[in-house]
Amino acid sequence: MSEDNKVIAETRTQFGKGFARRMRAAGQIPAVLYGHGTDPVHLALPGHQMLLILRRANALLELSIDGKGQLALVKDVQKDPVRQIIEHVDLLVVKKGEKLNVDIPIVVVGEPFPGTIANLDATTVSLEVEATHIPQNVEVDVDGLEDGTHITAADLTLPKGATLVTDPEVLIVAISVPAATLAAEDEIAEADAEVAAEQSEESAEAAE
Repeated sequence: MSEDNKVIAETRTQFGKGFARRMRAAGQIPAVLYGHGTDPVHLALPGHQMLLILRRANALLELSIDGKGQLALVKDVQKDPVRQIIEHVDLLVVKKGEKLNVDIPIVVVGEPFPGTIANLDATTVSLEVEATHIPQNVEVDVDGLEDGTHITAADLTLPKGATLVTDPEVLIVAISVPAATLAAEDEIAEADAEVAAEQSEESAEAAE
């Protein structure tokens, strides 16, 4: 695990919106740690460090709480809808070797056949993975793929040790020709047909 994910957390006994605002003003983020039948533990986390960590999906933390170590998965992040300030973080107790179901972001790489685009139909895929080996993303290579190609969850190349949880038939990426291109092609075809018809009429009149 990265040293960046080692977080010193402080336990807290005060609650309420007013106290939470004071915490955030002091550079801390309120959090709660729960799971595995344990009582919820209310924590204060270092704000700047958490902002950096939370840029990644499914961040795994190595917490130090009153000198004791504890692995925790970021389960939920509540943000102010207007200012996008982190208001609260939910953490799930995790044990080494434990397997979890997590939603992993899909990343498209490569360029499909010229004139086509790759439409990302599903932005994440659910996998069962070991808690300490959660992949940051799953790549889908669309290089050179032609119009009409469909990539389903079953077609994905999964990280080592991962098991697919999402329905294998779920569509992930579809390769298609943009609607604007198709419309332009239809207009050109119609124009060509009109020109051909006019030429045919002119030829018929000339023959008379």
